[in-house]
Parts: sequence; C-alpha cells; structure tokens
Amino acid sequence: MRSCPRSCLLLIVALAVLLLAACSTEPRVVAVRRFSPYGTPTSRVTERPGYYRVVAGDTLYSIAFRHQMDYRELARINGIGPPYTIYPGQELRLHGAPAALAQTAPGRVPRPAPITPPPAAATPTVVAAPGAVAAVTAPVSSSVTSANTVATSASAPARANTAVISGGPTRSVDGIVWRWPVHGPVLAGFEADEPGRQGLDIGGRMGQPVYAAASGVVVYSGSGLVGYGELIIIKHSDSYLSAYGHNSVRLVKEGENVVAGQEIAEMGNSGAPRVELHFEIRKDGKPLNPLDFMPK
Repeated sequence: MRSCPRSCLLLIVALAVLLLAACSTEPRVVAVRRFSPYGTPTSRVTERPGYYRVVAGDTLYSIAFRHQMDYRELARINGIGPPYTIYPGQELRLHGAPAALAQTAPGRVPRPAPITPPPAAATPTVVAAPGAVAAVTAPVSSSVTSANTVATSASAPARANTAVISGGPTRSVDGIVWRWPVHGPVLAGFEADEPGRQGLDIGGRMGQPVYAAASGVVVYSGSGLVGYGELIIIKHSDSYLSAYGHNSVRLVKEGENVVAGQEIAEMGNSGAPRVELHFEIRKDGKPLNPLDFMPK
C-alpha cells in the first residue's frame, strides 16, 4: 500500500486541531431582557412598603381585613369618605397621618369604568319552608362599593328568597345578637398570633348551609384574599365584622343587608385541604376569639 503523501498528513492534522477547538469552545450566551410596551421590565409590580395597590374586586373593607386594620382608619389615612369608593390601580397608604378628605394617594390612578347602579326592585321577601324557616324581609343596601367588582364562578345567581333559620340559641355581646354560623364540630381553635388560625375552623359537609352569625350588611363577597378561598365579610356595626371563608358558593352580594340566621353561602373547601368553614370575628380590625361571642 502506498504511503500517504506529506500534504495528506498535514491536512489530517489540521482537521484534528479544528475538531478539538470546536469541542472545547462553549457557545456564546446572549442575555435577552424582555420589556413591556411602556419601557419597564414585564415583571409583577412590586408594592412599595407601607402601600397597597388596589385590584379589581377589592373593597376598602377587604383591604383593611387583609392588613388587620380598622377600615375607618384606612379611610382616614387616605382621605376616603363614605361610601368608600376605590379604583383598580389606586395606591393606598397603610400608615401615616390622615389625608384631606376625597384626596387619593400620590400616583397615577386610572379612570374607573362607569358603574351602572342596579335598577330599583321590589323588596324581596323570604318564603317560609315547612318547619324550619321564618318569613323575613331582607332589604338591599347600596352603601358598599368595590373596585369594579367582578363576578366569579363561585357566585350563585341572586336569590330573591334565601332561607333564614328560626329559633336556636343566641348570645348578646356589645348590643349584637350572635348565633352559630353553621352546625358542626370545631376542628381548629383560635390562635391570636398565628396567621390562618385567627378564627374557628368548623367542620361540615360540602354544600351545607352557612348562616350569618348576626345581622348586618355584606361589605365583601369574593375570592381575592389569599388563604380564605371564597369569602364573605359582614359588617355588624362600626366596630364589628365577621368573616366566612372556604365556601363553595356565595349567595349574597356586596351591599346586601342580611339578618342573623340567613343563609349566605354553601360550605366547601376553596383554599382549604378539607371541607370546613373558617369563621372570624373582628373588632376595630383586631381578630377576637369567636367562642367569646357564640352561645354555649
């Protein structure tokens, strides 16, 4: 066999060197940063410390509830008067001296979408069911406004007739008559300093009726508070609120007046690992042990 010419050997060596160089060279990485049309990185907006940015579905009451504040103090700090109207994108201060009434926190606030008030309707009357329900009149109030309230799939169509349980034990505390919101065992008790335990977890079955623990007006009905699932908050006085979390269906809307014992939701496991009602009572924004208000 004829030996390979010198030029052939040189070619083979050159090819080998090129192959080794190709294997040892790392590909060049080009950093790519995506930007929004407004010139800022497309990342989640970070809230400034001490401020909260309103999102659709919020109410002043739900924001105060989230931060364990008295809603009146939150309103005073931001110069917001009744009916406490807020808008998506509005930035609210959580601390500081009270602002002048009707002023908004600094920053650009989008113009709110027009809100059409509901048409006037006849006052709904509850029809009594045999043996368990009393006829009760439940007028609707328009004193609560939310930030462009958006209906969710957990909201049932408005019911003209919602059941109200009659009889049963009650207890009067601070001029408010309280009753148990649901029939079932207490699965977890009140822990004042432990988030998520600042109320009672009461067991039951899926779809079981949840009742208003006292008469008042619905100031929040939605699912915007992390950890509470489908949540209803009722205002009973200037100081007292009660909250009902983890529902499967909400039967009342913001601004609706309810009476003690009126069915407001159906029990579920939204935001919870089991079927339960998370029930809280707050005075001036501070969580209190519901057992101190419930009949024995």
